[in-house]
Amino acid sequence: VQLAESGGGSVQPGGSLRLSCAASGSNLDYLAVCWIRQAPGKEREAVSCFGSIDNHTYYADSVKDRFTVSGDNRKGFVYLLMNSLKPEDTGVYYCAAANRQWNMPFPPPQFTYWGQGTLVTVSA
Repeated sequence: VQLAESGGGSVQPGGSLRLSCAASGSNLDYLAVCWIRQAPGKEREAVSCFGSIDNHTYYADSVKDRFTVSGDNRKGFVYLLMNSLKPEDTGVYYCAAANRQWNMPFPPPQFTYWGQGTLVTVSA
């Protein structure tokens, strides 16, 4: 499985961005795909996850009601729409995936597949 992110960039506070994760080598139904944020000086945080087979989603409290995760199994993409961006949303956003298991918690405890990351900068 290979993952490739795109869509990062610089935006002012209150702005929006949409990140895309292209997944190849596996049907999305077999994966739990998450967006992992690495903010400067902080540990990696799973901000949102998507399970294609049942449309299961997860959002960290810090992004609830601002971010929306979705997927297109036919195209093999998982998206993260980020609205009302704040400076604390700044960081490298990685697309990461785990092989979906029965009763798997969201976010999964560990990930097998990682993308290269895309930088999001929110500043005035």
